[in-house]
Amino acid sequence: MKVSFYKYHGNGNDFILVDDREGVFSGMASESMISAMCHRRFGIGADGLICIRRCADADFEMVYYNADGKVGSMCGNGGRCSIHFAYFLGIAGTSMEFRAYDGLHRGSILDNGWISLEMRPTGQPACVGQETFTIDTGSPHYVSFVDHLESVDVIGEGRRIRYSPAYLEKGINVNFVQAIDPGHLRVYTYERGVEDETYACGTGVTAAAIAHVHDHAPERSEVRIETKGGPLRVRLQKTPSGFDQIWLEGPVAQVYQGVWENAG
Repeated sequence: MKVSFYKYHGNGNDFILVDDREGVFSGMASESMISAMCHRRFGIGADGLICIRRCADADFEMVYYNADGKVGSMCGNGGRCSIHFAYFLGIAGTSMEFRAYDGLHRGSILDNGWISLEMRPTGQPACVGQETFTIDTGSPHYVSFVDHLESVDVIGEGRRIRYSPAYLEKGINVNFVQAIDPGHLRVYTYERGVEDETYACGTGVTAAAIAHVHDHAPERSEVRIETKGGPLRVRLQKTPSGFDQIWLEGPVAQVYQGVWENAG
């Protein structure tokens, strides 16, 4: 069976998008098939695959699969790509609401073309070491502040932490963060499920921004972030119990559309 798809990326974090409103793809997809589609040498190549499905209480449902073919948790850049895709398909206007792994999200297309995604409220980051925190922003994240980001072995050190006894069973995404100035960060991320460094991670930069404001810049309501794939912005409000009004914003691009013919 053939599968029509669209290729997107948000800051180099790339995804296969499938319009699955009729449920055809979900009826035939398997972990091995999705993994094959995401393979960078023998498939389309992507950090993950996203299905857009009908939803009774929102404009659509976003179902995210990691590159290993397993259902994943919330994906921030994938959510931003889904917002653009839903608008492209005519499912929603420039403002919309959709359901994801961690609940309902709002999203919109800004006047400058950037995509804005509302993330779920969070609690306070947990300090697990010197300048090191964990926090769940729809996906679990480990955030480590470093002085010299370029000298960090992101893949080697990220894999060591992700597969350490504390995180082996459920896995964790690992973010290395350098503060350039208050409210300005550079972030590199090792992602579970992809099991590699990605050019950007939406829930990861959100976690980094929250940890930065919590520990270093409590007066900040906006954090600019540089990733290998380009700029992102996180707007947020600190509360006595954590953070809310969290918006992840940045560019996305529809790269091409095609047909996967190896679905069998």
